[in-house]
Amino acid sequence: MQPFSSVEGIVVPMDRANVDTDQIIPKQYLKSIARTGFGPNLFDEWRYLDPGEPGDDHSLRRVNPEFVLNHERYQGAQILLARRNFGCGSSREHAPWALLDHGVRVIIAPSYADIFYQNCGKNGILPIVLSEQSVDELFGHVHANHGYSLKIDLPSQTVTLPNGDRIEFELDPGLKHRLLHGLDDIGSTLQHAGDIKAYENRRRKEAPWLFTELA
Repeated sequence: MQPFSSVEGIVVPMDRANVDTDQIIPKQYLKSIARTGFGPNLFDEWRYLDPGEPGDDHSLRRVNPEFVLNHERYQGAQILLARRNFGCGSSREHAPWALLDHGVRVIIAPSYADIFYQNCGKNGILPIVLSEQSVDELFGHVHANHGYSLKIDLPSQTVTLPNGDRIEFELDPGLKHRLLHGLDDIGSTLQHAGDIKAYENRRRKEAPWLFTELA
């Protein structure tokens, strides 16, 4: 997974509360576990005017001109601004895969579903929690200013506005470590490879019958 340090980019506003994972990536696209290729299906049912299925050429589908991701001013956005309880519903890891594949590296919201929040950190997306008031103010700035951008710095845990103002955010130290060093679950486990090997060698001596290979 790609390490995360800082991002400066355009903000796209998702002005809806309780956005669930089936809205982020619908169930018909969950057959693949490749982690990539889900970007065109992000918010699929809102993004297109006709239904889609795996294997479709999505460039031929009718785009919903009213949906925010389709607006020209938000193309290339790396920061998603959302409302409370973002990522609720099922625990599918495909949701952060789809966001990341679309180019989203940061989400800012007042609250998240717990499993979605953890899945973001395990897949290279920084989920920032800010107060309802701060989020409201950011929505106002984004709607009023074309190309509104923010700078997110993970080491200092700050969000810097175009006028130089900074908003600090809290983050679990373990999640911060994962993101800074690009560690998913496997990468985190491999950091203890020496201890794991030592334990296995010790157990081979203590209980050799556990390691008898089948004939």
